[in-house]
Amino acid sequence: MRTKSYFLTFILTGLFLCSNGQTKYQPQDTEFYTPKIRTVSTSGNQAPSDAIVLFDGSDLSWWCSVIDSTKKAYWQIENGILQVKPGTGNIRTKENFEDFQLYIEWKSPEVIKGEGQGRGNSGIFLQGHYEIQILDNYNNPTYVNGQAGSLYKQQPPLVTAVKKPGEWHSYNILYTAPRYNSDGIRIRKGSVTVIHNDVVVHYNTEIAGTTEYIGMPQVVVHGAGPIVLQDHGDLIQFRNIWLRKL
Repeated sequence: MRTKSYFLTFILTGLFLCSNGQTKYQPQDTEFYTPKIRTVSTSGNQAPSDAIVLFDGSDLSWWCSVIDSTKKAYWQIENGILQVKPGTGNIRTKENFEDFQLYIEWKSPEVIKGEGQGRGNSGIFLQGHYEIQILDNYNNPTYVNGQAGSLYKQQPPLVTAVKKPGEWHSYNILYTAPRYNSDGIRIRKGSVTVIHNDVVVHYNTEIAGTTEYIGMPQVVVHGAGPIVLQDHGDLIQFRNIWLRKL
């Protein structure tokens, strides 16, 4: 009888605690200490300690030509700044990536030439397929899904974080790659968050498919891919390029 009495007391106590919004748990029951979280150090404008520094102003050892991956990237470096060399073609990272955080700074020419898409044009292709547009948007009207910060020909930025020609821009890009099953069917679209000059211009924006200049985005099955910088014929400059795998 005593056992039954203790059991009944336990049940009644539990019901009383539940009715008062309480539980039998202790604070430490929902605290855990493993796995240990690795430490990433940061300092000023330096890349985080776990980042891959794709360009630090010294050389293009992480890059090659898109036209021929056996050839070096022919763009110019002067005073720690990387500049497009028109006519030499796009350049790409030698390594391929999947999900990542990409940080890059860019600048359009101070001397204004052209208008619309013909002024300060370049682009950053994520995994070689999906373009985040670079363009001089200062007093330069164009189609909104082709302006700076757009997911080119797909989604315009939420706002325009414009700067004058010759001033440095920054992109902080958080990218999640699309996923495909064993039958080659896309089971999850890729998505991107873009912070342009410290302003969010894309927030978990779904990527419909490949960037196409003419026609609709296409679904192309692929794995990890490179970061590609575009030679559109304009003297766009770059610096401080780094990537963190996610």
